[in-house]
Amino acid sequence: MTGKAPIFNAYFHPLSVEYSDSTVISLLKQGNQKVFEMVFKSHFKNLHAYAYTFLKDDGQAEEVVQNVFCRIWEKRELLKTDGSIKSYLYRAVHNESLNYLKHQKVKASFQVYYADEMDQVQDHSSKAMLANELEKHISQAMSELPQQCRTIFQLSRFEQLKYQQIADQMGLSVKTIENQMGKALKLMRTKLAEFLMIILYLIISR
Repeated sequence: MTGKAPIFNAYFHPLSVEYSDSTVISLLKQGNQKVFEMVFKSHFKNLHAYAYTFLKDDGQAEEVVQNVFCRIWEKRELLKTDGSIKSYLYRAVHNESLNYLKHQKVKASFQVYYADEMDQVQDHSSKAMLANELEKHISQAMSELPQQCRTIFQLSRFEQLKYQQIADQMGLSVKTIENQMGKALKLMRTKLAEFLMIILYLIISR
């Protein structure tokens, strides 16, 4: 027998008819709506209070109890108890409440993880944009250096050659290399002065 759980007001008084637990369980399995209604109305208030001790939230406690009863109705033909419908209900509400709390904990952990990952992605993206912007201005500043001065600067800063090695490679004196590097550094400092904070940020946040 299938169908949704009957809809009724949780705060009505229980039905006056009383049944033994074994009869209640038997009638529930048969899909008796009146008995289902009686069980719901008889136990809802106390089950709600019990769920609240775990969840500390009236609305969620009510939803947990509703979920338990909906599951009982949907799977009523498979209903298995130890003979006491009351103990079965309390155990079901207990498990449902703990499952909800566990789900909330996992959800909160994921949200923290996701937020942290997004922060890292955004931070990485920001750094990449700043680095690209800085690279453009470095290239622009270098393009304004005289050819010989630019070559010496590139060999020193990008290829990590010593002044003597540069002098030997270009057939110039070490003194000339020093002078040309002095000019290059002075111009680069002037052109990139406004990007000093960006340079420091990229170095510190590596």
